[in-house]
Amino acid sequence: MREMMYRDAICEALAEEMRRDASVFLMGEDVAEHGGNFRATVGLYNEFGQQRVFDTPLSESALVGAGVGAAMMGMRPVVEVMFADFVTIAMDAIVNHAAKVAYMSGGEVSAPMVIRLAAYGAGRRSGAHHSQSIESLLTNVPGLTIVMPSTAYDAKGLLKTSIRTQNPVLFIEHKMLYAKKGEVPEGEYLLPIGVADIKRAGADLTIVSYGRMVDVSLAAARTLEKDGVNAEVIDLRSLQPLDEETILASVRKTGHLLIVHEAPVRGGFGGEVAAVVAEKALGYLDAPIRRVGAPWVPVPFSPTLEDAYVPKEADVVKAAQAVMAN
Repeated sequence: MREMMYRDAICEALAEEMRRDASVFLMGEDVAEHGGNFRATVGLYNEFGQQRVFDTPLSESALVGAGVGAAMMGMRPVVEVMFADFVTIAMDAIVNHAAKVAYMSGGEVSAPMVIRLAAYGAGRRSGAHHSQSIESLLTNVPGLTIVMPSTAYDAKGLLKTSIRTQNPVLFIEHKMLYAKKGEVPEGEYLLPIGVADIKRAGADLTIVSYGRMVDVSLAAARTLEKDGVNAEVIDLRSLQPLDEETILASVRKTGHLLIVHEAPVRGGFGGEVAAVVAEKALGYLDAPIRRVGAPWVPVPFSPTLEDAYVPKEADVVKAAQAVMAN
């Protein structure tokens, strides 16, 4: 099977969907001739032209609002927000319009669109305004689908499904995954949204993660195996809908749960995963649930401080050992 970078898998998914459906178009800051700030839209402008791939002003509220309007009128817009941090500028269009229009109209109007939050998370010394993990700001909004793939294979299959979905989708891409290579099959394939993937099977400990932290969790699992701990690593792939059954089945098997994400622990999505398990599988747990995440501070600019901020393999191993010690 061929290998492909994460960003190229995204580009291929966009191209395939635009060839399939003339109502699909791409808009955003520097997505056209420049090919995207992280090179995930290279070649699309040359193939589809300025009517279907075009740059917008530096106004997230304007470009997302225009996308919502286009979706309500029957188009299938893919709107790129250059950095996920800037989604806050467009929250009115997303939260009060895209997410609610189907409910407010009795299903007569919907906003089938994809908002690509093209670059979340730390790792590139970009400072506090370009490095946040903002997913938990969005998971409490009914009407939104939230997808966060960790591999090139998942990114392509889930993006294609997202474009065909009738609900608005927030497709969140970690900037440190764009150059990551992975196997991607030739030809079209779709992946279901709301189905987690067991990236590593195990019997002693359940590690639930998503995005970039899946790779960190897998590395930790390999280290733990040397100490006799067989960890199962679950990649959620989507936060809304959440695949509760895969999580619960794993916890019922292992009796131990560790949740890993890059966002700060307090208020992070890991708290929702912990609540689901506490409500539905508490009797199966042999130890308290633990969470690994960032500290309660904005993302630092200093390389040394940023490295200390982002959860690492050693942090996951230490937390896992604490869980297993109970």
